[in-house]
Amino acid sequence: MKDNRQTSLKTLVALALMGVLALFLAPVSADAAFPGLGSKTPASFADLADSVKHSVVNISTTKVIKGAPLQPFGGPNSPFGRFFGDDFFNHFFGNRPQEEMKTHALGSGFVISGDGFILTNNHVVRKADEIKVKLDSGTEYDAKIIGVDPKTDLALIKVKPDKNFPKPVKLGESDAIRVGDWVMAVGNPFGLGQTVTTGIISAKGRIIGAGPYDDFLQTDAAINPGNSGGPLFNMEGEVVGINTAIIAHGQNIGFAIPINMAKELLPQLKSGKIIRGWLGVMIQDITPDLAKSFGLSTTKGVLVSDVTKDSPAEKAGLKRGDVIARFAGKEIRDSHMLSRTVAATRPKTDVSIDVIRDGKEKSIQVEIGTMPQNQETLSPENTEGWGMAVQDMTPDLARKLNMNSDEEGVVISGVKPGSPAAEAGLRAGDLIKEVNRKRIKDLDDYNEAIQKTAKGDGVLLLVKRGDGTLFVVLKKSGE
Repeated sequence: MKDNRQTSLKTLVALALMGVLALFLAPVSADAAFPGLGSKTPASFADLADSVKHSVVNISTTKVIKGAPLQPFGGPNSPFGRFFGDDFFNHFFGNRPQEEMKTHALGSGFVISGDGFILTNNHVVRKADEIKVKLDSGTEYDAKIIGVDPKTDLALIKVKPDKNFPKPVKLGESDAIRVGDWVMAVGNPFGLGQTVTTGIISAKGRIIGAGPYDDFLQTDAAINPGNSGGPLFNMEGEVVGINTAIIAHGQNIGFAIPINMAKELLPQLKSGKIIRGWLGVMIQDITPDLAKSFGLSTTKGVLVSDVTKDSPAEKAGLKRGDVIARFAGKEIRDSHMLSRTVAATRPKTDVSIDVIRDGKEKSIQVEIGTMPQNQETLSPENTEGWGMAVQDMTPDLARKLNMNSDEEGVVISGVKPGSPAAEAGLRAGDLIKEVNRKRIKDLDDYNEAIQKTAKGDGVLLLVKRGDGTLFVVLKKSGE
């Protein structure tokens, strides 16, 4: 009897242990582990891909590049060419036809209206002589450029739609997207044809040195060459970004232009001309040391280091040493945010700017002006792979760089890390005085000199830095 009771007790203990183990080993639903997540985790992306794929297009471009003149008697490397030289042939044969070479590039885009408008990246269609748009059905159209904005890398192109033209995508709210949200990228990587990849939003507000108004969404959805200009969708099938850039040696680190930036610029892209707002101040971020010196309790906001003469800022009464805390009611975190916000404001708009002056907050009304053409001018060589942007020298800029107000040349306003300009040791603030021994007075001189540079040749620059000058040779990558 005792043995039976012991056996029953052991059985009950074993059953109890099995019950406890069952509780631990039972599958846990996503809703139980992460409340509210399970319903948002897609079992498949197939329905989403089917609903949007027809509105995503492949873009192929052709560009004709004119090279060196055709050489009689075998060209410059022949015995005749080496002995007589170009002057001899020019004298006897006159102007000789130049060789032409066609280059091709691939990218992506997406339909935004039924009348044929398509959004893509500027670098996809830049300087193209021919643009072809291909639907997933195989239907192909000729396209023309309507408007471009190199500073944000946006471009609007248009085709003549027919009955087969797909319906437009829905444009979402990129401000509402959150880090960790699912996204899907659709495009034409490496010319393979329409490809779908998925991932999440990895970060927002990324600054990668691509331009003065960087504000990228970062995603781990696979993006490769050829995806440029394609859409990044949220789970509702709305475009929240335009896939634009990658880190070459990174793994699943891609960047997309927030769609809200494109929506703001669409009316101007359709008009073919981008006009930006202008305040006319030189600004800098506030470091802890600066905050202490100005008696500030935070490093948020931007410090006005100078005010441009006759600018909207000067007319409104902004002064050197003011700290801009809010613009049109929006809290300003840093100088990059202020630059983007002012540029996106329509000229002749009255805006309230809250500043801290001598420890006291003050509200100033400013009528935003139109950004002058020589402000933040992106030079053509940046798009040709030198990796730097230049702008005209101005008296205010000369003063900031401790140079004479009548100094001639163009100022390097930005250098892309890892570019030929960076490898040559060029820096923001360097003043370019000569290009290939040709004196440079302004941007027109500079652009003309750069365009005359033979394809593949290095460029000899005379650069003024501080009180001294130095020669620098720019070479394309791989030379």
